[in-house]
Amino acid sequence: MGAPGIQTPAKADAPAGPAPVPAAGPRDDYQGYRVVPARHPGRWVGTAVVAIGVAAVLFSLFTNPRWEWDVVAEWFTAESVVRGLAETLKLTVIAGSLGFVLGFVLALMRLSASPLLVSVSWTFSWIFRSTPLLVQLLLWYNLGYLYEKISLGIPFTDVRFFEVQTTTLISQFAAAVLGLTLNQAAYSAEIIRGGILAVDQGQLEAAAALGIPAWRRSTRIVLPQAMRSILPTAFNEIIGLVKGTSIVYVLAYSELFYTVQVIYNRTQQVLPLLLVATIWYVVITSVLSIFQYYIERHYSKGALRSLPPTPLQRVRKFFASHATTRSAS
Repeated sequence: MGAPGIQTPAKADAPAGPAPVPAAGPRDDYQGYRVVPARHPGRWVGTAVVAIGVAAVLFSLFTNPRWEWDVVAEWFTAESVVRGLAETLKLTVIAGSLGFVLGFVLALMRLSASPLLVSVSWTFSWIFRSTPLLVQLLLWYNLGYLYEKISLGIPFTDVRFFEVQTTTLISQFAAAVLGLTLNQAAYSAEIIRGGILAVDQGQLEAAAALGIPAWRRSTRIVLPQAMRSILPTAFNEIIGLVKGTSIVYVLAYSELFYTVQVIYNRTQQVLPLLLVATIWYVVITSVLSIFQYYIERHYSKGALRSLPPTPLQRVRKFFASHATTRSAS
């Protein structure tokens, strides 16, 4: 007992412990809920509007007799048109191949440490990208006015190994190839240079640290990675070149567009013949687009863990999945 008049202090409260856990209630059951797909009314409205527009265009194409599809079918595989198509493809292959080879050389010159090589490459691209292709073609075709003869020999001497009249050497075909090739090279040089610069410099530094020779660094490390940046724009240039060959009609060279012009000037069937040329250009660019898809897919191996399926693989997967569904049901 405590002393009289002195109160015994009460014990201090015990520290509070963790709150008691409430008893677990019954687990929620979601089996009774119905899964409702997300609705996209705007998408369906847009799809309906576009579908109506496409149907209206197709209806007009097949019901308007002024399109004269019978005339289109008559001239589409005519011998003269096919010959013009062959000349268009020949110009595209020659100018495209030479243009990209020369563009690759110009790109390397632009990336060189030599001020002279850099200046020459920059000036070439500046001149040929600054002047219209039509002007370039006419200039090359009339080169005989500036230089009567073209010779090959030792500069600044009278020694000549080869000499020919300019008008004999620069024919319609030669002028077309020169104009298209040099114009294409100017744009190709910038495309290739941009693709090379897009490669991380750390790749080169790592390869150099491993002692890999410069040539192998360029061909096995830099170029395969640069191709991913080069290819899309390069194929756009090739597709543009296919259509750009039509401008050589000013030289009276018998490519596809000039051939079609000659025919409709004689038959006065302008629109059907223009449709013939249009369809052939669409066919060529569609084939090039298919090649572009597969080549880009090949060079994307280093950037993607798994390559996207090709259209043929998607079709096979679609039919395989539907066949499995039918067999299961």
